[in-house]
Amino acid sequence: MRRLFLPLVVVMLTLNVHGQQLSLDAMIERDLASWLSTYKTLHAAPELSHREEKTAAFVAGELRKLGFTVAERIGKFQNAQWTGYGVVAVMKNGPGPTVLVRTELDALPVEEKTGVPYASQVKMKNDAGLDVSVMHACGHDIHMTSFLGTAKMLTELKSRWSGTLVMLAQPAEETGDGAAAMLRDNLYANFPKPDFAIALHDEPKLETGKVGYTPGYAMASATSIDVKIRGIGGHGSAPENTKDPVVVAAQFVLALQTIVSRENSPLEPAVVTVGSIHGGTRYNIIPDEVNLQLTVRTYKEDVRKRILASIERIVKGVATSAGIPEDRAPIVKVSEGTGSTYNDPQLVDRLVATFKQALGEENVVKMPPIMASEDFGNFSLDQKIPATLFWLGASDPTKVKESRETGVALPGLHSALFAPVPEPTLRTGVKAMTSAVLELLKK
Repeated sequence: MRRLFLPLVVVMLTLNVHGQQLSLDAMIERDLASWLSTYKTLHAAPELSHREEKTAAFVAGELRKLGFTVAERIGKFQNAQWTGYGVVAVMKNGPGPTVLVRTELDALPVEEKTGVPYASQVKMKNDAGLDVSVMHACGHDIHMTSFLGTAKMLTELKSRWSGTLVMLAQPAEETGDGAAAMLRDNLYANFPKPDFAIALHDEPKLETGKVGYTPGYAMASATSIDVKIRGIGGHGSAPENTKDPVVVAAQFVLALQTIVSRENSPLEPAVVTVGSIHGGTRYNIIPDEVNLQLTVRTYKEDVRKRILASIERIVKGVATSAGIPEDRAPIVKVSEGTGSTYNDPQLVDRLVATFKQALGEENVVKMPPIMASEDFGNFSLDQKIPATLFWLGASDPTKVKESRETGVALPGLHSALFAPVPEPTLRTGVKAMTSAVLELLKK
């Protein structure tokens, strides 16, 4: 009798676990049509960074319906003309840790060319007051819908978790200042400080039904730099009477290339990009100044600081060698940047095991780090709070396979042609995120 008892207990436990997983699957299938409708509504009505008023109100309203305690207008931007549209929703469910789940609210100034029936036709004024087309070209509509679906699942599964759940909807991710604005508005003083922070991001290179993970540094920091090179202008026929800022700018751009190749360790990834250069008005006029816009991307803060110092040293050195007087020295302005995204390795290991159990081992993929940027890492307070962002497959598996075989890239994030496959992407996003929270708040 004793020999039969232990196997019987194992069988009963296995059936119980499977029953719970099937229950979650059934709940997802029950609500999927509603989520698809929500996704299409959000996709067709995008709002730019710093202007997410209606999107934030919608998300806040949905969370209130689920029983969360909701606060709105969270976010203190350095520029007072922008109101913070951050949303924080809290649900306490007994003792235990606090888990923060983040989504983003904003869209991009991109004219949609996907051709889907629910394509955005929206135009808005940007920060410069210009009318621009707007599109969810980065998948934040997928993120928000998965976020709301996860919130619903967790409210219905309260018997399976204990602790505090914080659902945070962040403005201005695309401009890189939304997370910092919410933290500046005393986020962790006014709301429960998390023990863990998690987020997802759709990935067009990954098949639907799959999630990807990257332990350690996953995304780079991004810092914007404005450089004004001042010279002494004059007639193009008499360059000897001028100090030509165009030539200095050209020398500066070339000299920048030595920072990564000769000053930085090849084992410490870094990118320095000159994205904009403007100077002059006519063929035969040497201008008084040239303006450049740069970005610097690194994983580590000490590397970032060293590169910023090199940029300032190089531009001033080139200007001095050209004979530009001290009172016309270049002006370098560093703007508030986005920190790197560091996925806590222990947290990643814990969630990877959960994802494999929920989705199947073959659907959980380790992915390399990238040099793109995200401000989710700010919520970890310089890695003091274990945090991780995982990737959510968003493309038709057949098209992904074809892309890998032909070498022709699929439309990527920020592309006017980016169109995730909604149904399987949402199904996996809700299942993965719900499973992750249940793991971190399990009784």
